[in-house]
Amino acid sequence: MEEPADGNRWDSPKKESWKTTLLLAYQSLGVVYGDLSISPLYVYKSTFAQDIQHSETNEEIFGVLSFVFWTLTLLPLFKYVFIVLRADDNGEGGTFALYSLICRHAKVSLLPNRQASDEALSMYKLEVPPQNRNSSRVKLLLEKHRSLHTALLILVLLGTCMVIGDGLLTPAISVFSAVSGLELYMSKGQHEYAVVPITCFILVCLFALQHYGTHRVGFFFAPVVMVWLLCISALGLYNIFCWNPNVYRALSPYYMFKFLRKTKIGGWMSLGGILLCITGSEAMFADLGHFSYTAIQMAFTFLVYPALILAYMGQAAYLSVHHGNIDKISFYISVPDNVGWPVVILAILASVVGSQAIISGTFSIINQSQSLGCFPRVKVIHTSDKIHGQIYIPEINWILMILCIAVTIGFRDTKHMGNASGLAVMAMMLVTTCLMSLVIMVCWHKPPVVALLFLLFFGSIELVYFSASLTKFAEGAWLPILLALFLMAIMLVWHYATIKKYEFDLQNKVSLEWLLALGPTLGIARVPGIGVVFTDLTSGIPGNFCRFITNLPAFHRVLVFVCVKSVPVPHVTPSERYLMGRVGPAAHRSYRCIIRYGYRDVQLDADSFEAELVDKLVEFMKRHWVRARGHNSSLDEDGLRSYSSTREHRLTVVGTSPFTGGIPAHEIGENLRPESVSVSFPSIGSEKDAIEMDCVSIRGRKVRFAVEAEDEDTDAKKDLALREELKDLMGAREAGTAFMLGHSYVRAKQGSSLLKRLAVDVGYNFLWRNSRGPEVALKVPPASLLEVGMVYVV
Repeated sequence: MEEPADGNRWDSPKKESWKTTLLLAYQSLGVVYGDLSISPLYVYKSTFAQDIQHSETNEEIFGVLSFVFWTLTLLPLFKYVFIVLRADDNGEGGTFALYSLICRHAKVSLLPNRQASDEALSMYKLEVPPQNRNSSRVKLLLEKHRSLHTALLILVLLGTCMVIGDGLLTPAISVFSAVSGLELYMSKGQHEYAVVPITCFILVCLFALQHYGTHRVGFFFAPVVMVWLLCISALGLYNIFCWNPNVYRALSPYYMFKFLRKTKIGGWMSLGGILLCITGSEAMFADLGHFSYTAIQMAFTFLVYPALILAYMGQAAYLSVHHGNIDKISFYISVPDNVGWPVVILAILASVVGSQAIISGTFSIINQSQSLGCFPRVKVIHTSDKIHGQIYIPEINWILMILCIAVTIGFRDTKHMGNASGLAVMAMMLVTTCLMSLVIMVCWHKPPVVALLFLLFFGSIELVYFSASLTKFAEGAWLPILLALFLMAIMLVWHYATIKKYEFDLQNKVSLEWLLALGPTLGIARVPGIGVVFTDLTSGIPGNFCRFITNLPAFHRVLVFVCVKSVPVPHVTPSERYLMGRVGPAAHRSYRCIIRYGYRDVQLDADSFEAELVDKLVEFMKRHWVRARGHNSSLDEDGLRSYSSTREHRLTVVGTSPFTGGIPAHEIGENLRPESVSVSFPSIGSEKDAIEMDCVSIRGRKVRFAVEAEDEDTDAKKDLALREELKDLMGAREAGTAFMLGHSYVRAKQGSSLLKRLAVDVGYNFLWRNSRGPEVALKVPPASLLEVGMVYVV
């Protein structure tokens, strides 16, 4: 994608120099690889916890080493680094990036407010499909059946729930495993009563520091992880050369066969501990937007991967000689005594870094869930003015802290924590594999057989590990399943009620003629000021405004219908965020404003929304009247009035280029006419709206249009109309702004099933009452708020 002219910070950067790539690779260590790098602390301990025992033949330890090596090679290296990372969405990664790509290439989104104007966004790029009939059949099949749309969303939400579960479990197991190293320096009685309190204290400190933001301590994170990786590499090399230089032979797949042949069902069940070696691999894809593909690939291939392999080989080399320690297999027994304390301290610091990364990822995934309308509104705080996407959610932070402490106190054991974490990790990977197979067909336009091979190869490996994790249901694996069911219920109920409310609003909206008929003859007064009516509708007059007029027969001199919506792109540049249009003729002083955000944007993060809205209205008015001057050089007064009375659904992108008072440069593709591009777009209920795209950043032929000289009288009339409209707007602003919101109550229809009544009447309304209200989320000043009661029967 070409870089837009405004040089927006969220657009794809130009090709980085090798110095920039090295710097990004270094910075990625503290954000991306913190979780993955601390897995040697607990993998062997979890694997040998119960199902298998280390014997003097060393077949078990060598078999586990072989499994660890090939798991790290096939899944993080081959699957993620070489394949999945290429499925980025304008540089962004993660579950929602894959879902966004699929929704843009196929009409499978359940969000009902999609418009054709969204496809003109600079980040809404689609690959030109080759002639592939089979891929087209798959796409048509997906688009035809609404049940597949729902199944796809449920799959995405399942992956989201597992990410949140990982955000709960990873800090607990990481910090607990690191602190467990104190057992080598304490008596058994002291260790039992010290590890859990110390772990809880570190977790409280970790979550208490979250509001400062990752960027504040990010400079400290990368050195910690780098030193930790170099430390475990050095320890691995020391143990290999000191105890068993021939341990490299265990990397052969033959040792996996020998391991399973000897251990049988116990070996298969122990895979639930082995899979912990890839904990944190998903972060490579989820955090792609903060770095670059080359940087993440370089950091993993040349530092993280070799360091982890050496660490596991070193532990295996030590255990292959020291059979007397089979009852207390852990990372720390292979650490020389003279460096024991420094390694314990470094491990604790590294575990904190790894926990920080997954906590930040949890905040990000919940913010994205809100953009899909799948999660109750929570407070989202930007923690960095320079780095977009670094956010903090207070409510989620404290809930995670309480649950982490509860897991630590409740389990008090690495084995149970590992069982729970392993199932969550593998479920995430399975979701990514399924979505990736769809991306290969629908977005990359590869033959279905390629997607099927990808699904079968990596999916079969992950299913084996997942099945092994399920066998530990009673030993800790029940926790992520229970958490996922609880979160899925919340997300599905919220999403279902949100969609039904939108459909209810759509069915109960009133016509433009009704609005234009309101006047003194009906006892309706226009009062000074600006009235901002928030609605989810992208067209039509919302029912809450009709209810307001019924109870209070007056509305403001300047009326603005504002719709805040999400689009299936990671970011919407500020220059493309606002769609402005008129509702009725210019003399009515009514406007429509659609504000678009991507799934990684934080909505309405402007310091003063009111001031920005007025600025956009001023720019829209100037564009409108300048365009009117070039519309018809012979317009008389009647023609001017008719031009001003165009359809209410003609919208203009405001902010694409600074207004200079002259004719803006139209950038359109393959269109040599001076008129703006007008296309129709469908919305739910087969509504047809027209969209007027001014200065859209669609790459194509650039054509500048000049306006012929007009009659001086006509120019004067249009200039006078512009001045009068601007004067009315400024006068209304001085009189004050009122924000109108619908205070909704949702209830199920009579005759609905018991499940629906429980979900809507009890579940949704409980979540609505206990989540942040729309006036808080939209940053509406309390003194300027007007709430209109609305009952939604769904």
